Amino acid sequence: MHNSSPLRLEKVAEADFPTQFGSFRIYGFEGHTGGPPEEAVVLKMGNLEGADPPLVRIHSECLTGDVFHSLRCDCRAQLEIALKSIAQEGRGLLIYEHQEGRGIGLLNKLRAYELQDHGADTVEANERLGFDSDLRSYELPGAILRYFNLPAVRLLSNNPEKVAAVENAGVRVTERVPCLADVVDTRKAYLRTKREKMGHLLE
Repeated sequence: MHNSSPLRLEKVAEADFPTQFGSFRIYGFEGHTGGPPEEAVVLKMGNLEGADPPLVRIHSECLTGDVFHSLRCDCRAQLEIALKSIAQEGRGLLIYEHQEGRGIGLLNKLRAYELQDHGADTVEANERLGFDSDLRSYELPGAILRYFNLPAVRLLSNNPEKVAAVENAGVRVTERVPCLADVVDTRKAYLRTKREKMGHLLE
């Protein structure tokens, strides 16, 4: 996942993007490090310049949650919270990374679901499939934040490691803004694992 070559960011497209949450500008980016390019989509609202750092959410693609409304995870709920929060402030950035299943890919995520149905938690399932609990790299989001000239952001996240990763990419996080989904029975175990094994701050 991590490559020794420096990442070269390329903007491939930009367009107006009206949504039920409000009007955004949508961008397509590729990050090149020598292998296949890493892809990300960005939704930007309003003017990001100014004294106050804008709200930013770095969201990893979750087909099962974002598209099919899965209640095994809190991904879609967090995506909607982020878009609503950005729309309420009238400015902000959502970086949507092509990193399904914390980087293991869609079909491996479904294999992990199968293991979870037989008693494994999300971390154990990933490890049984031969993956780390989280394979994501934040080099691309860091490059995107620099593209938008953002020296500092307020990060919508429950994950202290994500805060550290953004700061390691050279962008100051002035505030971690909680992004808490409602607790429903079907995602209780998922959220417990996030809190107990991955250090997520879930009140």
